[in-house]
Amino acid sequence: MLSTPRARRVIPEVPAETDLVAEDSDSGFCGAVVACTSTAVTLEDRRGRRRMFPLEPARFLIDGKPVTLVRPAAVAAGPALSASGSRAVAGLRARTARAARIWVEGIHDAALVERVWGHDLRVEGIVVEPIDGLDNLPAAVAEFGPGPERRLGVLADHLVPGSKETRIAAGITSPHVLVTGHPFIDIWAAVRPESVGIRAWPTVPRGTDWKTGVCAALGISDTGTMWGRVNGAVRDYRDLATPVVTAVERLIDFVTAPPR
Repeated sequence: MLSTPRARRVIPEVPAETDLVAEDSDSGFCGAVVACTSTAVTLEDRRGRRRMFPLEPARFLIDGKPVTLVRPAAVAAGPALSASGSRAVAGLRARTARAARIWVEGIHDAALVERVWGHDLRVEGIVVEPIDGLDNLPAAVAEFGPGPERRLGVLADHLVPGSKETRIAAGITSPHVLVTGHPFIDIWAAVRPESVGIRAWPTVPRGTDWKTGVCAALGISDTGTMWGRVNGAVRDYRDLATPVVTAVERLIDFVTAPPR
């Protein structure tokens, strides 16, 4: 007599919404969801201890039953919004690029600005360009030739009292250039730690390359791998620290303002 094939058990996918209680089946750690990225979820137990776990299939238990936790989808409510929180323009065709520009220090800065404000920038016709640091900013500004219809906005890292970046910014006096930025030593640190799935950005000893030091502290093999994790963690402006959001919004307003 032939036996009937056993039906394959289907493991349900459950969005890792904040406060959802789940148990890691490998370690037995049980807690509520406090953060979730595209690759990991952070649980907090009743004693306030937090642990991060990879989003692996069938790794977690809810009410004793295996589930696959997944990152929650963004919920649309009311008018469609862009990643920056502005009203999205349906059927957008990019505007012809203005003469104005926004400069950022590196390609990672440019990628994150594009990720959050790309829609807004295409609506306004603003191009974002990486300039590989601020050391040559005065000469680059002079070559650019800013003017009333050719404004320039510059997003700077580590814009704090006494820093090299602050001294360079102070030397730019054209009324058609705005240099603003954030206090973080690198744009990675402007991404909220909980979005990346870590408790906090590691402290890196002075004299050590910051990105390399971060990877070493987190046990990541190389900066390329970590960048993929950082970039993938940013879905919208809420994944970035407020000083960065404020700075970029100021720059967009500045370079798109009508000439006086």
